[in-house]
Amino acid sequence: MPARLKPAPAAAVDAALARVRAGEADKADLRLLVKHFLAVLEERAPGHSVEVRVPPYAAVQVIPGVRHTRGTPPAVVETDAPTWIALASGELTWAEADAAGRLRASGQRADLTAYLPLGRPGEEA
Repeated sequence: MPARLKPAPAAAVDAALARVRAGEADKADLRLLVKHFLAVLEERAPGHSVEVRVPPYAAVQVIPGVRHTRGTPPAVVETDAPTWIALASGELTWAEADAAGRLRASGQRADLTAYLPLGRPGEEA
């Protein structure tokens, strides 16, 4: 069983976001933010009906509904790290990312608009 993702410390998230916004982020910043925001999504929308993939960093299953156990899940969202960070932090809307072709979403429940943007656990973005 894969290790469960955990939200990063607030100071680390803030510092990495500042570097992303300044155009100075490295792969470690992207990895930290991707995993952090996927962990927050997993806490806020527990379930197994949608798989959210941000290669090469991580993937989670979220949203209540039918659980899949093998093969491709009934709903998949896939995007790159900068797009996921922008969606999760509120700098980009789902509709904007979809219209620009910056994400691929298929299946029922694959629209994450109701869950975005994200913040740290215990706070609303």
